[in-house]
Amino acid sequence: MTITTDEHRAHEYADLPRLMSLMTGDEKHGPAATSTLDVLWVLYDRVLRVTPERTADPGRDRFLLSKGHGPMAYYAVLAAKGFLPVEWLPGFGGYDSPLGHHPDRLLVPGAEIGSGSLGHGLPIGVGTALGLRAQGLGDPAVWVLIGDAELDEGSNHEAIAFAGPAGLDRLHTVVVDNSSASHARPGGIAARFEAAGWSAATVDGRDHTALYEAFTAPHPGRPHVVVARVEPKNA
Repeated sequence: MTITTDEHRAHEYADLPRLMSLMTGDEKHGPAATSTLDVLWVLYDRVLRVTPERTADPGRDRFLLSKGHGPMAYYAVLAAKGFLPVEWLPGFGGYDSPLGHHPDRLLVPGAEIGSGSLGHGLPIGVGTALGLRAQGLGDPAVWVLIGDAELDEGSNHEAIAFAGPAGLDRLHTVVVDNSSASHARPGGIAARFEAAGWSAATVDGRDHTALYEAFTAPHPGRPHVVVARVEPKNA
């Protein structure tokens, strides 16, 4: 029997809970991990132009996990896609494991940045997009995944305010909204970006079709943000 591409994808996705279950130990950010699972899967499965063989290719897309606290879903997706061995997962968080509670770009294959401190990823994404532009590399896309609570940090608002007028149309941000921000206004995340000149979409963060359509929507001349709403952190 021949297995189709869609069937193979479905099998890989269905295996993610098992991969996540291999990571045990003292993990403090379970909801942070599970909130990102579907966003990460759709990006790595259908959108990002990067493979384990292309992690050093200047023409690759860059994915920056700013929401680096609780990276179990990230590690599970990287393992499912062959960036790192599945055998590493049970050691998650161990003293001698490369898979720390915050990703380390020098230890985790495929990780572009070390992350976990709130508010750093989007400014780094802006700098990455500017650097690629300065090198004449107009094809690679830059993707940054942040949590809604990171919008409590002023550094992100500086990045948002700069990127729109700078016309960084290769910059994409996904905000996983699990209602954990301290200073949020309901429905206001997309409006913050739109006011700064970004293209914006708000979708169900568990709906793979809606995520894919939002991720691939055209946005000429403007950076693009997708707000992915998931169940509240404390529900």
